[in-house]
Amino acid sequence: MTFRRRLSLAAALAVAVAVALASTVAWFVVRGQLRGEVDDALVARAGFFEHARIELTPQGRIEVPPIDPGQRVTYIQVRTGDGRTITGANSGDVVFEIPPEATKGPVFTDERIGGVHFRTYSEPVGDAVLTLALPLTDVDQALKRLALILLLVTAGGVALAVVLGGGVTAAAAAPVARLTEAAEAVRETGDLSLRIEEPASREDELGRLAASFNAMLGALEVSVNSQRRLVADASHELRTPITSIRTNIDLLASGRPLADGDRERMMRDVTDQLEELTTILNDLVELARDGEPELVATEVRLDDLVRDAVERAEPHARHVRYVVDAAPSVVLGDPGRLSRAVVNLLDNAAKWSPIDAEIDVGVSDGVVTVRDHGPGFATEDLPHVFDRFYRSAAARGTAGSGLGLAIVRQVAESHGGRVTAENAPEGGAIVRFEVPEAGPAPEPAEEAPPEQTPADAEVDEAPPAETTVG
Repeated sequence: MTFRRRLSLAAALAVAVAVALASTVAWFVVRGQLRGEVDDALVARAGFFEHARIELTPQGRIEVPPIDPGQRVTYIQVRTGDGRTITGANSGDVVFEIPPEATKGPVFTDERIGGVHFRTYSEPVGDAVLTLALPLTDVDQALKRLALILLLVTAGGVALAVVLGGGVTAAAAAPVARLTEAAEAVRETGDLSLRIEEPASREDELGRLAASFNAMLGALEVSVNSQRRLVADASHELRTPITSIRTNIDLLASGRPLADGDRERMMRDVTDQLEELTTILNDLVELARDGEPELVATEVRLDDLVRDAVERAEPHARHVRYVVDAAPSVVLGDPGRLSRAVVNLLDNAAKWSPIDAEIDVGVSDGVVTVRDHGPGFATEDLPHVFDRFYRSAAARGTAGSGLGLAIVRQVAESHGGRVTAENAPEGGAIVRFEVPEAGPAPEPAEEAPPEQTPADAEVDEAPPAETTVG
């Protein structure tokens, strides 16, 4: 059963229940009012007979006064104290039951005698019990007609609800139908650029659903396009080292006589290309972690992590000196990924630094700042330095895959932080890597000064040197 049909049936059922309840309440209200009028008439007649002289006919029946035109016939009966029952002249053979409680107070009852429905009223009068009765034939017929009318109204209301509910449901479910058609079109064509028309009002559930579906399609389109670009860029970057390795290996395996210098150059070229290929593959694996379930974060001393990263970067950048100024800082994160990001920052700074230059590395309040003294970023490159596989014009002739800073941004964003790049006023580039702190950093422990010897005292008198690593 379709959603629209279920919605129509639900609306019809709700209308049917509402109309049935209203009809039932109306029937009972009318029934109570009609029977209340009969009860009032019986009480009024009883008051008349209490104060009037009751006379008997020669047949020993109670003389019933004449009634006005249109007035209902009232049946009268008296049960005397000695147990005799005296009926009215118009009662015929109809004798009503006297409820036992009628000797103590007024009592209303319903009785059926000879197929006729009576409403009776009994009350004590002295040591006797007076009973008056009115037939409810007109009342019952009126209630039957009312029940039939209400039944027809209920059926008509349900039928009208089904007809109108179908139209209302079609209008209400139109966004859902468009959503279904768009989802089916995306499934059949794979075109993620499709969107559904959003209703004028986005405050209701269907409006929010349409907007959320379009937003989901947009995010999915961006993700798929990003994956396609990543695959295309990766294929382009991998093609060069693989082609070079294959060419050199083919030459080495061909058996052609080669000079010793050529053979060594080819072997060195193969080794360099394999290292570049390994670097690209490692970077791709790191980037592929984007969107994976969040890793369990631990408290990390960012200042200690940066010092370790500097020690790891030193052997690969002997032409520069790292100057570290690290204040205690504790962050929540994955130590391995944070270390990889910092190493990438250090390698990038070393790549663009001249020989014997200094690279300033600072740590404070969850922020790692790396400043080199190289040429800095070109103005047109600044918006793209963290894009995947982006290579500036100056970097296209150098080694690298263009993934290092992209990994830095991914690590920062996965930890709820950010990374920025700018040019220093005095020259060079500044890159800031920021992640939220876990809390106040512990104060560095103060160590007691060792016992000094005369030689130590002479050393202490020397002026302190600048702290450098490298």
